Amino acid sequence: MTRGQLFHSEGGASFAEVLVAMTLTLIGLVGAMGAFQAAEQSIRVGTLASRALAMAESRIEAKRSVRWDRLLLDDLNHDGASVLVMHDDGVAGDALAGDGVYSGSWDQDGVRLIWTVTPSRAGSLSGSGHVLIEARAVYAVGENQREVRVVTLRANPLFVGSR
Repeated sequence: MTRGQLFHSEGGASFAEVLVAMTLTLIGLVGAMGAFQAAEQSIRVGTLASRALAMAESRIEAKRSVRWDRLLLDDLNHDGASVLVMHDDGVAGDALAGDGVYSGSWDQDGVRLIWTVTPSRAGSLSGSGHVLIEARAVYAVGENQREVRVVTLRANPLFVGSR
């Protein structure tokens, strides 16, 4: 086969044309694979963010709907029995013992949920006019951590003012 026949064939595609076509096809496939990987990562992060937001909002709604005297009790598995009692003891998400902030925490599906109840007055919960309820959901994205924070106020329905 001569040089002219190898690169300038009249009867079909030459070897060089096939080689260029295969190279371009492989470059396109590698690019598509990279796009699919990036899309999968975005979907994974979006799923974690949605799960974190749903967990934080559901904890806030649970605290808003429970009776005032049961505000520091949590039924995490929804069977009607309290599983967790919130404490002001400096452990399990509570920053400082005795600071008046009651906290609880829970880990599920790669999301750490920490919620706090802060009475408007130090001391008993019944002597407070309102509480600040905060839920923070923390999840890992690669080497970084992201946080979703939801906060609300709840008034004490039995509070009649300072005594």
